[in-house]
Amino acid sequence: MANYYRRAKFLISAGKSSQFPQAESVEVAFAGRSNAGKSSALNTLCEQKSLARVSKTPGRTQLINFFDLDEQRCLVDLPGYGFAKVPEKVRREWQHLMEQYLGNREQLRGVVVIMDIRHPLKDYDMKMLEWCDYMQTPVHVLLTKADKLKRGPASAQVLKVKKDIKAAGYDVSVQMFSALNKTGLDELLQVLNGWFGVED
Repeated sequence: MANYYRRAKFLISAGKSSQFPQAESVEVAFAGRSNAGKSSALNTLCEQKSLARVSKTPGRTQLINFFDLDEQRCLVDLPGYGFAKVPEKVRREWQHLMEQYLGNREQLRGVVVIMDIRHPLKDYDMKMLEWCDYMQTPVHVLLTKADKLKRGPASAQVLKVKKDIKAAGYDVSVQMFSALNKTGLDELLQVLNGWFGVED
């Protein structure tokens, strides 16, 4: 079923809420720290090398990017948070844009929160989980760069993250993922297919 997401094509970049697409299509958003591997995860999911641009400077993407899958479905790439060296004014505008999207987008079916498996659950990650919980938006956590750890430590880290998230009071699914060797791609596809209502 990976082929379904191969049809993703760039629709629009939005710097303010008035630029969000007006179509009633169902959306799934990808969020994460600037250096967590979000662009690589999106590119691997869609089997396209440069759908989401992988920047050598974390935090380059300060717009919300929309990618059409078909007339009813859309992938959304939210600006990377946390790490970027950007002026305070830009950061505030950026945060406002995120809140406008996450708080008001009725067609949002779920958020994939990307975290580096070696450095999960940073402050901004927890804020994202808290926000989605408050908005009652389903979350799936993708622990990326799993290829950087051996299998045993990677599995142990997944269990620890699940335990820590549960202890914080959030009900979310968690998996490991590697854009490099496609570990966890099938599991991610199942979650997205469920949210989008795509047949396996």
